[in-house]
Amino acid sequence: MNSTLVMTIISADRPGLVGQLSAVIAEHGGNWLESRMAHLGGHFAGILRIKLPAEQEGRLLAALRALESQGLTVHTHADSAAPAKRGQLVTVTVVGHDRPGIVRQISQVFAQLRVNVEDLASHCESAPMSGETHFHATATVQLPANCTLDQLRQALEALATDLMVDISVRQ
Repeated sequence: MNSTLVMTIISADRPGLVGQLSAVIAEHGGNWLESRMAHLGGHFAGILRIKLPAEQEGRLLAALRALESQGLTVHTHADSAAPAKRGQLVTVTVVGHDRPGIVRQISQVFAQLRVNVEDLASHCESAPMSGETHFHATATVQLPANCTLDQLRQALEALATDLMVDISVRQ
């Protein structure tokens, strides 16, 4: 029998972190299924999902705790969720002058419409001509059965004017 775990990791960034983590997982018969990892603010952060023989789970967790002495913090959770019914996936892109609250206001629209965020990536960069800071975000979201693409688009377009950002919604 197998166990499936979801793990979050964070550490001061340094070369070899992924190699170290993947070696510990492999040593315990684990299979790296999927992950999202990034360098953020001098740290390395990620989330990953692995499968391993159930009898190895305790030994793997002990080995992961041992990595804490090297500055790697790992939290594990059992992946017990049943596969969710998949709704329509949509990509939402946001670009505009950076200011506090953009993610909060857009995520409030998602919550009001019961739209689930599947993936979200954002960053800020200097605009080429003006040097002003621009905010960029791309989200993959899942629409519930009672929300249409047009409803999401209309709600976000109304918000775009207030935020002074460009928002695009596409399948």
